[in-house]
Amino acid sequence: MATYFQVRLFHEEEAYAAQAARAAFHLLDALESRLTRFRINSDIARIAHLAPGERLRLSEPAFACLQIAKTMELATRSAFCATPTALKTQECLPQWQLLPDDHCILCLSGQLQFDLGAIGKGFALDRMAELLSQWDCPSFLLVAGGSSILAGDSPADTSGWSCGLGEDNTVQRYLLTHASLSGSGLAVKGAHILDPRTGQPAPRQLRAWVLADTASESDALSTACMVLTESELKEVLAQDNSWLAFLDTADGILPIGSRVLPTPG
Repeated sequence: MATYFQVRLFHEEEAYAAQAARAAFHLLDALESRLTRFRINSDIARIAHLAPGERLRLSEPAFACLQIAKTMELATRSAFCATPTALKTQECLPQWQLLPDDHCILCLSGQLQFDLGAIGKGFALDRMAELLSQWDCPSFLLVAGGSSILAGDSPADTSGWSCGLGEDNTVQRYLLTHASLSGSGLAVKGAHILDPRTGQPAPRQLRAWVLADTASESDALSTACMVLTESELKEVLAQDNSWLAFLDTADGILPIGSRVLPTPG
């Protein structure tokens, strides 16, 4: 996932909270070993060696992450895709299928060059959140690279975790509980986001953010926002009332969706 992660906990026992945070980071390391494409023995790296018609049994985390990726690909009408970088070396997107009974992935065509950068961070945050709840640490804020956050219960005597759109000093802030906010943009890496439907860079938006119940969803949707037209985005968001998008436009930040968020103060 090649980025930094933060774990912020509100708990009465500091030593116990520190142990829970270490357990969450240990889980993160285990997920990284399965989902990265930069380790030759990871599930994602091994998938790339499959020929059409071949299958590979996956670890539980890799299979679960790809299940969510496939769901979000369908929900966004392929504006989000886990294999867009394949278009740099292949004429068409590779095709694949998950086989739940065997916990396998089947290569249907092409070379399965997965890059989970647009969903892997969110998936890791969701799994870390599950672990912290098991540790009886439900009040948390998890951060991945500054572009993806996941909030649990609010700290005592507050209405939620204060999170902003954009830089740390932004005045546009919201109070989050049991929700994730992810952002995508062109400012840091340039036109690095490809439209999976064309293989071309997708400079439609400068920046976009999405709120969703899970970090996997918000990660995938914020990437899709960089590809979709405003009308297409409205149709995608209409599928789920928990999804809310924010687009950085010449007229300011434009919210799209029906979800309402509390603001500080």
